[in-house]
Order: sequence, then structure tokens, then C-alpha cells
Amino acid sequence: MSCQNNDQEPIRYRIRDMESNERPRERLMHAGAGALLNAELIAILLRVGIAGNNAIDLANHLLIKYDGLNGLRKATFDQLKNEKGIGEAKAAQILAAIELGNRISMLQQDSENILISSPEDVFHFCRYQMSALDHEELWVINLDTKHRVIKTNKLYKGSLNTSSVRIAEIFREPIQRNAAAILLVHNHPSGDSKPSPADIEVTRRVREAGEIFEIRLLDHVIIGAGQFQSIMSYL
Repeated sequence: MSCQNNDQEPIRYRIRDMESNERPRERLMHAGAGALLNAELIAILLRVGIAGNNAIDLANHLLIKYDGLNGLRKATFDQLKNEKGIGEAKAAQILAAIELGNRISMLQQDSENILISSPEDVFHFCRYQMSALDHEELWVINLDTKHRVIKTNKLYKGSLNTSSVRIAEIFREPIQRNAAAILLVHNHPSGDSKPSPADIEVTRRVREAGEIFEIRLLDHVIIGAGQFQSIMSYL
């Protein structure tokens, strides 16, 4: 059912009032989930909207209010359930979907034989978890001779500085695992991926130590809001 507003186009309240080729579920079946917008994917979880707003409208409202998917996955159950048109059941569905994505990401990080050959690979490997953090973390990715992932170590929380980062701690696990190379990666919660002077100095010290330990530092990547930066170009 739709309402007519004078001579304007009908206001569609429900997804079933949309053309069939515009409905998220039908689009997913025909084009695949990857073809859908974020709001359409969330709308499938919500199923129905509220009077005056269909599920896509409601999904767009959530994305705008929480500043995109990254902000939405930081939302609490209480925050979501109190949103108009959401309630406990829909809040639980959203958080369950987010947690499944998080667990899939963790499975990938713990798996072996993932090849990393560029800063972009590092970004895609780490961004799901790192972009949700509200604090800085430094991770060390241990690689074999073919640059396949052996193990990821999450070492430091808090802003990087030359006094807090112990070089011996960075290389302890790579030495034990006989890693041929390592990658450093950390996040900037501000969203700006530009390295600080401390980031550059830490990278320089780790590269020099790696030459002594015969474990090459391939790169140090900073992850921001949907972006990344390799520090090696600054050395």
C-alpha cells in the first residue's frame, strides 16, 4: 500500500511496493550479495520498516546516524534496540550478522598459506578488525619464505612511541617460528593514515634490527578510515 501526496510520486512504505527488480532480496538472488549496497543488505536483515519508511529507509537512517558500517558495528545492543523501528529482535539480528563477519575475519587471520605481497593485501587482511578499534594496536604478521602468513601477533595497545615499543618483543615470535620476514601494521583511530614521526622512527629501528636477525621487514602499514599508507616510502 502506498500514499499519494497531491501530484507527487507515491511514497512507498514497504519493500514489496517497490518494483520487483529493485527489491534487495530479489537483487541478491539474481545478482549475488556482492552487488547490493550496504543499506540493502541491512534491509534484508530488518525485513520490514515502519510507517512512512520501508526497511531500506530504516537501514539508511542507521548508516547515517552511526557513520557507516564501521560505526554501526561499534553500536551496542541497547543503542540499537532503542532506535525507532528496530527493537530487540532486529537489534539482535544486526549484531549477530556483525559478529559472524567478525568471526570469519578472525578465521582468515588465524589461517595459514594466505599470501601477502603488497600493502593493499595487508589492508584487506587486517582492516575488518582494526578499523573498529577505538585505540591504536600494533600487529606483527609473520611470513614464510614465500610471504605466506604463519601467524599474526597483536603486541601493543596505545599510541606508538620509540620508548614503549621493545624491538626484542617484536622479533621474539618471528624467531621462534623461524619466520623469513615480517610485516608491521597498526591503526589510527582518527582515520588519518599519515604516519607520525614516531611511526617512522619505530619502522626504521625494526628494519635495522631485522637485518641483524636476518628477518626482513617487508613493510609497515597504517590503516585509517577506509585507507592505508605504507611507511616504507618515508624511509
